[in-house]
Amino acid sequence: MLPKEKEEVVKKIKEKNGRKIVAFVGDGVNDAPVLASADVGMALSTGTDVTMEVAQVTIVNKNLLTILKAINLSKKTLRTIKLNLFWAFVYNIILIPVAMAGKISPILASGAMAFPSVSVVTNSLLLKRTKI
Repeated sequence: MLPKEKEEVVKKIKEKNGRKIVAFVGDGVNDAPVLASADVGMALSTGTDVTMEVAQVTIVNKNLLTILKAINLSKKTLRTIKLNLFWAFVYNIILIPVAMAGKISPILASGAMAFPSVSVVTNSLLLKRTKI
């Protein structure tokens, strides 16, 4: 397909699917405009520098199944971010008023303020277990 035809296909898919994310994988100079117009552009490292510059993700090996693994990792990362935000906010919303009311000692409250940071870092480190 010509680059313009590829762009039209991406536009049609975006219009048809509404809120769904459209990804495009390419490796040549003629794919650069389409990679820029897609929601997520994925370039193969065997492609041109222009393509890798325009794309948001660069696949560094020749195995196309890596694309599925990258999508899986991005979903897990987003889930971890949301979970970290939830627990940090909940913990601080509960602890700060209790500490302000004087229900716990200032030393215990200051020590407990480190807990959200430690839990966020620990939860994020669990992403290292994801096999790519």
